[in-house]
Amino acid sequence: MTDAVNLQEVLLAEPRGFCAGVDRAIEIVERALVKFGAPIYVRHEIVHNTYVVNDLKSRGAIFIEDLAEVPPGATLVFSAHGVSQEVRREAAARGFQVFDATCPLVTKVHVEVAKLHREGFEFIMIGHKGHPEVEGTMGQLSDGIYLVEEVQDVAQVQVKNPAKLAVVTQTTLSVDDAAEILAEVKRVFPQVREPKKQDICYATQNRQDAVKVLAPQVDVVIVVGSPTSSNSNRLRELAERLGTPGYMVDAAEDLQPAWLEGRPRVGLTAGASAPDVLVQAVIERLREFGATTVRSLPGVEEHVRFPLPFGLGDKSMAEVSASRS
Repeated sequence: MTDAVNLQEVLLAEPRGFCAGVDRAIEIVERALVKFGAPIYVRHEIVHNTYVVNDLKSRGAIFIEDLAEVPPGATLVFSAHGVSQEVRREAAARGFQVFDATCPLVTKVHVEVAKLHREGFEFIMIGHKGHPEVEGTMGQLSDGIYLVEEVQDVAQVQVKNPAKLAVVTQTTLSVDDAAEILAEVKRVFPQVREPKKQDICYATQNRQDAVKVLAPQVDVVIVVGSPTSSNSNRLRELAERLGTPGYMVDAAEDLQPAWLEGRPRVGLTAGASAPDVLVQAVIERLREFGATTVRSLPGVEEHVRFPLPFGLGDKSMAEVSASRS
């Protein structure tokens, strides 16, 4: 550590870390492991966090991308990001016992797409190409859904009937970026139908709002989250946009002393798929670098809980907790 690191205070964003959809998805895999025993197959990473995935792997979860890797009669869990109709059909045809860990807020988007499609609508989807949530939502339809990633993409979209056009959004985007793209969609297609309730989820919104409060009060923002986590990346970008240097760490050992040089006050937050154990480890590392005080900023309290799928709610959490130890 260099002498230039003169760390004094750590400010914690509120809220940060796990959201209800992530909590539910992890619990589904944990309960399936307790009830049915290992292995449990999971299509795609259950949530985008290295620590969570490795922990579940150590207990018997096997993460796959291709259903051909799953043996007949196996138990299969769909990840929190959701899957296409094609994946659902293949899973049913292969006869797997399926538990769907798709976040209910993603499912809401899927239901809206299916409903409006039956009414003859086409769709613009605001999102990042290749992200599993985007693939899942766009895969609800065989055609008639167009992805836009940036404002300039909107001009390229050609629809059959502008009066029968709806817009949906990936749930983990930057609120500000999505609003900018949506404004352009509405300018080009004034009759576009918007969701009754915004698609960007409450947790994404709350964590971004918390960084907007945090960033102006600190010299650097550290985001705990994995590189594949969309919402974690957006938190780091937001800090930078607000003029505060931002860095993302997957684990405490990723923290670089050089980031802290000449920056006595550090802000700390975590993406919606990052467990608190990682945040605590980063706090300990910051204490080693000299931080003497750690305090939480005031913020929104979250009390959202989502029910478990039928067939997994009858194991006590004591049994699930025992499986963690």
